Amino acid sequence: MLNLGALAFASPWILAALAVLPVLWWLLRVTPPSPRRLDFPAIRLLRDLVAREETPSRTPPWLLALRILIAALVILGLARPLLNPDAVLPGSGPVLLVVDNGWASGRDWPGRLSHLERMVDQADRQGREVALLATAPSPGGDPPRLVGPMAAGEARREVQALAPRPWSTDRRAALAALDAFRPQGATYGVWLADGLGDDGARALAERLQRLGATTLVEDGPGRTPMMLRPPSADAGTLVIPVERADSALPQPVAVRANGPGGRLLGRAEGRFEAGQSRVELRLSLPSELRNEMELLQLDGQATAGAFHLVDERWRRRPVGLVSGRPGGQEQPLLSDLYYIDRALNPFAEMRRGGIDELLQRQLAVLVLADVGNLSPEESDRLTGWVRQGGVLLRFAGPRLAQNADTLIPVRLRAGDRALGGALSWSEPARIAPFPENSPFHGLAVPPDVSVSRQVLAEPAVDLADRTWMRLEDGTPLVTAERMGQGFVVLVHTTAGPDWSNLPLSGLYVDMLRRLVALSQGVAEGGQAGSLPALLTLDGLGRLGQPPVTALPLPAEALNAPGGAPVGPRHPPGYYGTDEARRAVNLASAVPALAPLAGLPATLAAERYGGRSEVDLKPWLLGLALPLVILDLFIALALRGLLPALPRLRRPGAAALLLGALLLGAPDLRAQTVDDETAIRAASETWLAFVRTGDPSVDATSEAGLRGLSEQLNQRTAVETAGAMGVDLETDELAFYPLLYWPVTGAQAGLTEQARAKLNLYLRSGGTILLDTRDQDIGGGQGRVEELLRGLDIPPLAPVPAEHVLTKAFYLLADFPGRHAGGQVWVEAGEGKVNDGVSSVIIGGNDWAGAWAVDASGRPLNAVVPGGERQREMSYRFGINLVMYALTGNYKADQVHVPAILERLGQ
Repeated sequence: MLNLGALAFASPWILAALAVLPVLWWLLRVTPPSPRRLDFPAIRLLRDLVAREETPSRTPPWLLALRILIAALVILGLARPLLNPDAVLPGSGPVLLVVDNGWASGRDWPGRLSHLERMVDQADRQGREVALLATAPSPGGDPPRLVGPMAAGEARREVQALAPRPWSTDRRAALAALDAFRPQGATYGVWLADGLGDDGARALAERLQRLGATTLVEDGPGRTPMMLRPPSADAGTLVIPVERADSALPQPVAVRANGPGGRLLGRAEGRFEAGQSRVELRLSLPSELRNEMELLQLDGQATAGAFHLVDERWRRRPVGLVSGRPGGQEQPLLSDLYYIDRALNPFAEMRRGGIDELLQRQLAVLVLADVGNLSPEESDRLTGWVRQGGVLLRFAGPRLAQNADTLIPVRLRAGDRALGGALSWSEPARIAPFPENSPFHGLAVPPDVSVSRQVLAEPAVDLADRTWMRLEDGTPLVTAERMGQGFVVLVHTTAGPDWSNLPLSGLYVDMLRRLVALSQGVAEGGQAGSLPALLTLDGLGRLGQPPVTALPLPAEALNAPGGAPVGPRHPPGYYGTDEARRAVNLASAVPALAPLAGLPATLAAERYGGRSEVDLKPWLLGLALPLVILDLFIALALRGLLPALPRLRRPGAAALLLGALLLGAPDLRAQTVDDETAIRAASETWLAFVRTGDPSVDATSEAGLRGLSEQLNQRTAVETAGAMGVDLETDELAFYPLLYWPVTGAQAGLTEQARAKLNLYLRSGGTILLDTRDQDIGGGQGRVEELLRGLDIPPLAPVPAEHVLTKAFYLLADFPGRHAGGQVWVEAGEGKVNDGVSSVIIGGNDWAGAWAVDASGRPLNAVVPGGERQREMSYRFGINLVMYALTGNYKADQVHVPAILERLGQ
């Protein structure tokens, strides 16, 4: 090593190559010998031609200087110049490197690794061997082991293989590893500490000093290691304790709550004051975000102790809500789901959607409010889900009374379609005390809770065993059946206050909470045996696949008083299965943090990054590289090769691109067609009809809705784009508020896919007008029942005289079409959901035939017996129907106008 004060060369012998630079200059500027001159008469013909390009006979001086500069930079770089080189290491024996690689070292591991590599380089320059001792146990559970003495090249490989461990150091075992160390000569020891103190720190320092000069390298007080302690819940707020080792200086601290994929859900900030080693941060999150939380993380601390993993114990159980009756967004007090949501929202995670959509995610309880008819596929999926520990909670209502399926705990008495099949009393009935076999046993029954209407259970031998709640006269009000690991529970009244004031009481909340507690949650309960490692943290706090040395964790150890044993054989992380995993955190195995203190006063100390030695080799070689590239382009340009590059064409790339476009064209076209249809349907209001497969019927339906659309645009503020046909099997129905469905004798029955789409359409607020086209529904009743089998149709009744359909725009007494006098049926006596709009309207007056017009706007069909007056009334019915589907019961609300005006003082 050549030392020139502030500049030194680690490989000074390479500088001898600088003497070759003059020779290189001479070689680059050598001119080739002149050519021999021979007289050839024909050459005189070329004498007067003008040379288009002149090639120099010598290398240009500027290019020659560039190449000499490149050579000089390479030579100087290989000589490895060092700016402000480190002093010569004391001692004559090997360099002993002791590194704390426990959990606390991960927060600045690259800095520690860089310091180790620099020490190995210094030992290499002085021709000294290196010994390496890591103080944390190995992943296999072996105690710390001294490696070496060894050559510097081998030491570099050992250093690069080092990694921080997600458990604590064992300095006592490291001290024992030094017992067999017998170095030749005095060593120079370097202890890279993690800043934590324990009962073995002083003994280790004294032992290193006995071997030779020793330097302690550590962080300053402002970069002390921290640890997250287990949080606690306080009235919906997470209280997160944070502990640090050194409390000498004030220090800010922040904790992040992360969800799936590292998404930030929330952040809490605080501050350590001088002398304070523990601070509690408070984090408030909505229940939805708290249930998504996967871990808590300390900002700026990449260690296993800076992470706290979260499992099922910290989440609220998810509850899915499905209603058989649409609506409730504009008038939530009229929705059954509103009362369930308000009762459970403080205690559980509430989700809404369809049955299939909800079951695609983990779910503890599924509530079906007046969902009367389940498809076989839905029933099979729900049965399998309940057997695995879910709770299916069903509430009665008109639909369940009329269309009850088999997935209920008891058989129900069938009721009349118009009355809804529910028993009602002149005086409300009271609730009896809960039986001992009921999960509600012990709850107080308020005297003012009563039931005015319910569905009845058929008498059975085991009815009493399945009854969890009954009225004072013994009538079952809540029945249940155990199915596998779960339960099917039926409340024989509605989830809202239509049939009972139970949803308005505090008893309702307590009952629902106990039903949610019956579920297994989203993880299996009562785990026993051994839990295999699923995902574990490494020393940098990264969650990944467990090492092969990780052993299963006994289930009883999870509830041990001192916490789960965390160490090389059981690293922190998740244990169990994907469906039932338990979080094991490092904090349970680490005592209170203490600073590294009580060391000998003679021990030299320095900080990480305190030395200022700079290796100039990367800078010099990095500067030479772009100059080499520049010289290459200059050489190509001088030889005339660079201008040829733009003439290159890319036929291969063009052919590949064209082939890819042609191969993907069919899919792209199909996707474009679907997208265009969806955009058209969503951007404007369309009147839709169901394609029956009969060309004449479909043409009449399209012409009829087109004629009704023209009348709507002329007479009302509604702007419709026209008529659009839909296929129940393939098309999306959600874009259309009204669906006209002509019934034909040749129509095939609905498939399960179409039935599921129609059920979703009805539950989402859509309206279907079924037209049997035979003047009276009685003539097509059998065909209608066959088509509607399996649909969640509410009880129906003839349109009453004061129904909103009679006054939505025009005042009407009847609803003629191409025929007159037929009966029209709507939803019976509900009118409190979907803003009062009946989800199904059935009649047989052939309205599309009366509305149908040709391209010139002339009627296509005659109407009997009333002629054009009847056609006008048919148009008025169509306008009322569209206004009814779009605006709901706004006409019915006009009865409140006098009271509203009186309140306003007008």
